[in-house]
Amino acid sequence: MIIKDTESADVKTPTGSMRTYIFRPAAEGRYPGLLLYSEIFQVTGPIRRTAAMLASHGFVVAVPEIYHELEPAGTVLAYDEAGAERGNSHKTTKELSSYDSDARAALDYLTSSPHCTGKLGVMGICIGGHLAFRAAMNPDVLAATCFYATDIHKRGLGKGMHDNSLDRIGEITGEMLMIWGRQDPHVPREGRVLIYNAMSDAGLHFQWHEFNAAHAFIRDEGPRYDPAAAQICYGMALELFKRRLGEGDKRVAAASTETKH
Repeated sequence: MIIKDTESADVKTPTGSMRTYIFRPAAEGRYPGLLLYSEIFQVTGPIRRTAAMLASHGFVVAVPEIYHELEPAGTVLAYDEAGAERGNSHKTTKELSSYDSDARAALDYLTSSPHCTGKLGVMGICIGGHLAFRAAMNPDVLAATCFYATDIHKRGLGKGMHDNSLDRIGEITGEMLMIWGRQDPHVPREGRVLIYNAMSDAGLHFQWHEFNAAHAFIRDEGPRYDPAAAQICYGMALELFKRRLGEGDKRVAAASTETKH
């Protein structure tokens, strides 16, 4: 589908306006909504391309700036040591409750959009994978895809670095797609086992896939990018979202069949 990728909204949250970028099909109609969470670097080129890809398959995609309280609107952190240090610092400066209220505000924005059917899914990468995991605790989230979600196993999200994601795992009711890299030092084998067992014990409906890949292997920029694995992963995510969220109702003007003689 041809898409629109130049729209944004300043979504109101309890901690201020959250700049959110909107990617959606250009054709008139209503489409399922996806909340896409970025890495610690916010809305970079690779994240925008991921959002555009999702939108082109028939979704309204909202991409919020996860550090809107801590950085001016429009801030993108560089994929370098300084950017990583700043992003990681923000990760544990922001209150855990603010991440949750941001998720609710973004989901409500999608639900109220005239372009959205109201069927909702979430997807996230790195810290975004953890944020998508927590966003899936909202009962209206029907499906979630989490790419190498960091810090779940060590309870390291938010101020104080003592999150309760594992404790609240039973609140997730939608179908989950969990994707990991075996060579990812941020989520070692023992961490993955901990998360897998917790999800199994809670009776969640989930898929679990591990690739021989490093952290950030789906990012189409940098030396760790694995395009073959990324293509498989995006296919799985799209299958999940199409199956659980359904199709939109694209409206196309009927062409006249009259022939003038």
